[in-house]
Amino acid sequence: MSDNGQTTLEQLDPHAFRFYRDVLELVKAAGVPFLLGGAYAFGYYTGITRHTKDLDLFVRPADARRTLAIFDGAGYRTELLFPHWLGKAHHHNDFIDVIFASGNGLCVVDDAWFAHAEEAAVLGTTVRLAPAEEMIWQKAYIMERERFDGADVAHLLRARGGRLDWGRLLARFGDHWRVLLCHLVLFGFVYPGDRDAVPADVLRTLTARLFEEPAAGRDGTICRGPLLSRTQYLADTEEWGYTDPRLKPMGRMTEEQVERWTDAGR
Repeated sequence: MSDNGQTTLEQLDPHAFRFYRDVLELVKAAGVPFLLGGAYAFGYYTGITRHTKDLDLFVRPADARRTLAIFDGAGYRTELLFPHWLGKAHHHNDFIDVIFASGNGLCVVDDAWFAHAEEAAVLGTTVRLAPAEEMIWQKAYIMERERFDGADVAHLLRARGGRLDWGRLLARFGDHWRVLLCHLVLFGFVYPGDRDAVPADVLRTLTARLFEEPAAGRDGTICRGPLLSRTQYLADTEEWGYTDPRLKPMGRMTEEQVERWTDAGR
């Protein structure tokens, strides 16, 4: 990724390039609102280039099946892999992720994603990128045994901290503000010379909450671990009787969706 946001294409396979360009033009022609995320947005914001075999398109939940139908009509193999957040379109060894929420059922793509998107030139065409705030929000919850996106969060904070809409970012986490705070504390450890990227008043606000939260708000029947990892807190929910906050009505997922998502991570 170059300094002006243009994607470095020299190492991208020509077949992948044509596939990616085709799907971008397909959704554009169909008038489906979408945002580009993943490695391309991350590279635009941080300057870190990654060469992957996939492309991440973010759409509203109401547009997910429609988007997959467009790709299916163009001859690509599609699947709604996880109905609560992810579909895919395949072309040989390359694929497109159609994302409309996150694996834990949170971080639903809503109107605010589009209202705060940035425009960039990617793959020789103009697209809109998932906002940095939403990327941080989504990545902050990924703490699997085999994958931890904390470094991505740190790099986004380093690169964009001075330009983030911190009020909106705090609102995104809501009652889960501890997840954001842990990443901000870790950021100060990783980048001691760049701590000013995180406003002091944000840290003061969040650390004050640690001492101000009433004991009445501490529900001992809940384990929020499954929001961070789909497999590492199974003993808590399956053996020790803790409530899984992903499940309705507390969360957005059904028991079938949780089971399917968990089995994929075993």
